[in-house]
Amino acid sequence: MTNKEKIQLLLSELKSISDLEIYQKTSDLKRFSKDFFDYSPILINELKDCVADIVVRPLSVDVIIVVAQICNKYSTPLTLRGSGTGNYGQCVPLDGGVVMVMSGLKKIRNFDSKSGEITVESGCLLRDINDELIKHGRQLRLLPSTWRSASIGGFIAGGSGGIGSVRWGFLRDPGHLQSLEIITTEDSPRKLELNANNSEALNHAYGTNGIITALKLTTAPYVKWQQIVVDCFDWKQAVELLSKFNCAALELYLGTLLEKEIVNCLPHWSGKPSGKHRILLLVSSDGVSTIERLANSAGADFYDLGPENLSAGTGLRELSWNHTTLHMRGIDPEWTYLQMLLPQPESEMLRKLKSDWKSNLLWHLECVRQNGVQRLASLPLVKWQGEEAMNQLIRQCKDLGAVIFNPHTITVEDGGLGVIDSDQVQAKSNFDPKGILNPGKLKGWNPKVN
Repeated sequence: MTNKEKIQLLLSELKSISDLEIYQKTSDLKRFSKDFFDYSPILINELKDCVADIVVRPLSVDVIIVVAQICNKYSTPLTLRGSGTGNYGQCVPLDGGVVMVMSGLKKIRNFDSKSGEITVESGCLLRDINDELIKHGRQLRLLPSTWRSASIGGFIAGGSGGIGSVRWGFLRDPGHLQSLEIITTEDSPRKLELNANNSEALNHAYGTNGIITALKLTTAPYVKWQQIVVDCFDWKQAVELLSKFNCAALELYLGTLLEKEIVNCLPHWSGKPSGKHRILLLVSSDGVSTIERLANSAGADFYDLGPENLSAGTGLRELSWNHTTLHMRGIDPEWTYLQMLLPQPESEMLRKLKSDWKSNLLWHLECVRQNGVQRLASLPLVKWQGEEAMNQLIRQCKDLGAVIFNPHTITVEDGGLGVIDSDQVQAKSNFDPKGILNPGKLKGWNPKVN
């Protein structure tokens, strides 16, 4: 049987399912087969021609079970998609097949007022979840900079941290994800409830080893964060001041440092251009005076922009993490980026790379908490000079002690963990024995062996 014949048989079965939207227009197939992998010129070459044969959007968990069974029957690749806000090609189908859009699963199932835990379906938007939590005096601990449009399932499957990482670390740290509801892809798909321990293998696995339909998350008490800007004339001083803020006895939800060349390109609502390096902070109201005192002691400029307005879309969080890259690429699409955890102390690496790469590298630092220790991460803007130059920069960063999370690769391991996670591979063997879920993204899975 040819692949075309197989797809036609599969399609005829899918069409018999109620509560399942099916998309077959070329424009829809292309649209739902892409994410923001065009941030990477390397991934553009690898992924530009990858398109699904069929796109479906289920409206219930029961429908997902039927879709999983049909795809398994025909050994057809099944790739899950949230809102498509990722940058690694996480939801791009490498081998065609079916792309399943999860946005139809958007119920908030339960909020536990005692524990603060919330149970939601995987297609829920982070913004909607956070709005609901605020009604109960809670908020999400971690958010990507795309939090207005990203889904929670996509964030768990493809994200790692972001806004809130200064305080709460990363998504895979124990304590964030309490349970998962998943559907397996077997001859008779199962709906399983996984506890926190068993959920870890599906956290940041790109949807390669189980279909996440619902999840339970821990949350944090709601804080009305205050927006603070601190401008510094000297770069070394700015880094030292950011580190002081990062380790001070106050509540931070965001700590971002942008080199002055980036500041000059930011939207007008971020503050007046000053020709200086800029620190962006979200801090609780009782920490503002400490930030001001530390800034004044360093001779830096202090600006209090007041409390966040989450409905406006013009807050400091919209300039952090990969939204910084977004703004810069809007001005010049030749900018791309890297992601890394900086070595300690950071100063020598920052100085050395700036000396070597000059205006082709612009520093963007983020405060994070890694294994319980306050650290600095970086998402530097890099002017594209070809793949060899990018690889040379990555090698140099590693030689200087940085841990690289490479956004120019398509596999789970190369993009984040750096090593094969045997638990992820075992989960795929248990829940997706034919290997039809998002094939090609889990480096440790060899279908000939497994």
